[in-house]
Amino acid sequence: MSYQVLARKWRPRSFREMVGQTHVLKALINALDSQRLHHAYLFTGTRGVGKTTIARIIAKCLNCETGITSTPCGTCSVCREIDEGRFVDLIEIDAASRTKVEDTRELLDNVQYAPSRGRFKVYLIDEVHMLSSHSFNALLKTLEEPPPYVKFILATTDPQKLPATILSRCLQFSLKNMTPERVVEHLTHVLGVENVPFEDDALWLLGRAADGSMRDAMSLTDQAIAFGEGKVMAADVRAMLGTLDHGQVFGVLHALIEGDAKALLEAVRHLSEQGPDWNGVLSEILNVLHRVAIAQALPEGVDNGHGDRDRVLALAQALPAEDVQFYYQMGLIGRRDLPLAPDPRGGFEMVLLRMLAFRPADTADAPRQPLKPVGISQATVDSAKPVAGPAVVAPVVAPPVPVAPAPAPVVAEPVAPVVVPEPVVEPAPVPEVDLPWNDPVEAEVELQPAVEPVLETAAEQPELTPMPSPTPDSVVPDAPEWASAPVPVPEPTVAQVDAATPGTDLDDEPPLDEDYIEPDIDSAYSYLDDLASEHTAEPAPEPEPEPAAMPATGLALQWLELFPKLPISGMTGSIAANCTLIAVDGDHWLLHLDPAHSALFNATQQRRLNDALNQFHGRTLTISIELIKPEQETPAQAASRRRVNRQREAEESIQGDPLIQQMMQQFGAVVRHDTIEPVEAPVQAS
Repeated sequence: MSYQVLARKWRPRSFREMVGQTHVLKALINALDSQRLHHAYLFTGTRGVGKTTIARIIAKCLNCETGITSTPCGTCSVCREIDEGRFVDLIEIDAASRTKVEDTRELLDNVQYAPSRGRFKVYLIDEVHMLSSHSFNALLKTLEEPPPYVKFILATTDPQKLPATILSRCLQFSLKNMTPERVVEHLTHVLGVENVPFEDDALWLLGRAADGSMRDAMSLTDQAIAFGEGKVMAADVRAMLGTLDHGQVFGVLHALIEGDAKALLEAVRHLSEQGPDWNGVLSEILNVLHRVAIAQALPEGVDNGHGDRDRVLALAQALPAEDVQFYYQMGLIGRRDLPLAPDPRGGFEMVLLRMLAFRPADTADAPRQPLKPVGISQATVDSAKPVAGPAVVAPVVAPPVPVAPAPAPVVAEPVAPVVVPEPVVEPAPVPEVDLPWNDPVEAEVELQPAVEPVLETAAEQPELTPMPSPTPDSVVPDAPEWASAPVPVPEPTVAQVDAATPGTDLDDEPPLDEDYIEPDIDSAYSYLDDLASEHTAEPAPEPEPEPAAMPATGLALQWLELFPKLPISGMTGSIAANCTLIAVDGDHWLLHLDPAHSALFNATQQRRLNDALNQFHGRTLTISIELIKPEQETPAQAASRRRVNRQREAEESIQGDPLIQQMMQQFGAVVRHDTIEPVEAPVQAS
């Protein structure tokens, strides 16, 4: 007897021999047992999942000599003829080779004749989507109302190409792809019965290569048996398929975890001996990292589709979760850039070396927190606002005194501001702006731009507690314009400030957030736009603070005066700008913080603000911050109000310019208000 391939030898001959497709078999078995038979069935699914096999089993169930049943005997003449493909009342048609309407009409001419042997005449039309539109139209009426002894079974791999009129006349069953686990289970049974030695890893390779098709898996197994001289071994299957050794992917990841560059490049050298597709190797690494992330989130959710569940679980315990996410993102970017590399192997090596060079710190005292992308602080991630990178300025502080048992805090010598007197001019009437109150006349203090950032201070400032409460008409200077300076303060200056602050431990201090934007500095917003344009095509605009319910008076007005003089920046400055002073009880201060900025607030920021107050006043204060929306104006709201007023004055100045009015009258010019920006007056020598 000639050899019969495994795909044909092990084709199921009854429903109980079917592998998978339980959702389809249950409906068919119940319909056959209850004699609720439809006249047209449509089976869809990829190649090799059992469409034709199920159609032939249905033909046996309908025509078995024992009667209509879901369990045909398989021994009667009808069952044997159907298995051998010579049953006269089972008409199998290949629609791919008979697409013309003449072929369909010839088929329909024979529908009127009764079956010769069985109870039903079964028409099995394979790849039915290949029929022409005229063939579908010719088939419609017969498919809707066939004779009682005719059953239509349609099979296709592309149901989207079928007309809706065909779909509405059939019972549609979608067959699922075979999972690697189910394929390996079936191959284990088949090879055990066939007495063929095999390795489990080889079956997993075949199961993944089959890509959901049981027939492909059986065909590949036949090929593997021939390639391995009667054995199915992992090395032979890998060589036959030309696939990557999955263990080498784990070798690369283990070298990455150990931080061993030598072992990493050695693993790449072993990979290069197989001449792999480096993009595919990177994809395999990403697949493993994806399954490791699942194992860390839900260990029981990891499948054994690759036969490496234990290794994935072990890797999930050895690799921190933030490292997994970092490596995965780095690998995705590496796949995008790999075609640009001069050499594919070199590009792959650079991706791994980049992972190794920028891996998160793994020291014992390193904080375990989500990774910070370059140039974006955690405050930006939480609030989804653009940031201004290196615009960081510290106050001018004298060098710290030598280490002593009890060093006193070093306080900067206040610098008297340069006040430009403004001539008393009767202002022209201007339209009112929808603000909670009218802005009092303020003596704006302007600073000459310089290379080194300068901190604007007032005259010698007494402590706040004994100071009488100023009136609402008191002069409140703008916050210093340190954010507009492009040159950041050198690293030693920041360290000196921290060292001069009592109770500060440099070892435990997290890194300063050097991407804060002072909310009341116009130039900082322009710098923000330039920086954000480097990262995103359309940066989101910085939202303006909402106006306060009441103007600042009393302690709130004192806080407006104090805020520009405090040696703070970064997120600490943002928190202070959105606070207001509520109560002072001796050395204990109570502040209210807008809850909208609670994402920036933590114990570290409160300590930094407390240290800045201590440094400014030269004594120890204690502050408490409550997340309550301030009713009086905060420094951020005051800066926004002044900015609105300056913009309004600039627009009125443009509208009132005689030259502008002449151009509008003679040439029909239009003023674009979105391009108007207020110009700061130059500082004059006193």
